[in-house]
Amino acid sequence: MTSVSSVSDNSMASSTTSTMPMSAEQVAQNIKDIARKIREESARMRDTVKVICESGAIEELTDAVKEATMAARDTSREISEAARALKDQGVIKATATAVDDSVRSARETAQTVKNLSEEAKRAAPETATAVAKASETAKERVTSVAEETKEAVKEKTEKTKARLKKG
Repeated sequence: MTSVSSVSDNSMASSTTSTMPMSAEQVAQNIKDIARKIREESARMRDTVKVICESGAIEELTDAVKEATMAARDTSREISEAARALKDQGVIKATATAVDDSVRSARETAQTVKNLSEEAKRAAPETATAVAKASETAKERVTSVAEETKEAVKEKTEKTKARLKKG
């Protein structure tokens, strides 16, 4: 006697939950059932592939992927061209120089205010508090101007990028 796993009607997967001795006729019938299911599923796959091909879904998907790829390529080229133009026009270098100049100026201003504050303490101790407050205000203003300069340079860079992208 032969022992074979049973096969469910809805699937090709065998069930290993129970094995029973089977006669040769039963084994032959199981093989015939499996072969019939293979033929049925093959026919269903052929029909599905035929419908998909005839519907144009494959071509539509291919076209969509092609368009997305070309859009990514074009965007990459535009970004590269904009970056190259910014570099060639010296915008990046000018931006870095402007930031460095702003920082240097802010430090010089802070040092000058500090020196004035020390001189004021020695010359007129009563006004030292007022000078310290003025020093703090000047320091805050210098920091604010430096930030405004950075922001203005950033905006100009973005506008230049946008202009280059359009043109």
